[in-house]
Amino acid sequence: MIDLYTWTTPNGRKVSIMLEELGVDYAVHAIDIGAGDQQSPEFLALSPNNKIPAIVDNDSGTVLMESGAILLYLADKYGQFMPTERKSYWRAMEWLMWQMGGVGPFLGQVHHFVHFNPGKAPYAEERFTAEAHRLYGVLNTRLAGRDYIVDQYSIADIATWPWISRFEWQQIDLQQYPNVRDWYLRIAERPAVERGYQVPKKVSDVPMP
Repeated sequence: MIDLYTWTTPNGRKVSIMLEELGVDYAVHAIDIGAGDQQSPEFLALSPNNKIPAIVDNDSGTVLMESGAILLYLADKYGQFMPTERKSYWRAMEWLMWQMGGVGPFLGQVHHFVHFNPGKAPYAEERFTAEAHRLYGVLNTRLAGRDYIVDQYSIADIATWPWISRFEWQQIDLQQYPNVRDWYLRIAERPAVERGYQVPKKVSDVPMP
């Protein structure tokens, strides 16, 4: 049994989607970041950076924070969703790091300045919106002629997809990026993705372009 501490954010949904794809037993603990649950001593003992998600693997006693580390741990433990061939393994790692270092942080800034605080910082809105379009362009190019980021469905897709699912917050028209659109819809059709998207509670249906 795995205990998952999470909320309805892209980073949280990465791990709930992964657990649903794996089909393993897990218990959900909602950490309402709007209410400040992430600051509680109990949660800080699991995630010293006071960010969701975090997991406790009761089989091994492993406690982990950081969504990328959790995805890698689960892929390794269950032997799924990470290529085993060396070249493909490192390609998937490369694109996972691209998500962690680019897509997540920069689209998160778009959410902050464009979605939640429009008009307060025009320079920041322009800068991060331009970077969002650049990142979408990179992904669109990568997906040309591919169904998935690294040929087979992997944690690179699982990590990236929840951030793209907020394309409306980012004021992105997915029709401008047809390869991304098709990839997004391909993944959205997976039952495990639909289930994982609704953890720890349903906020809305999966957004569709």
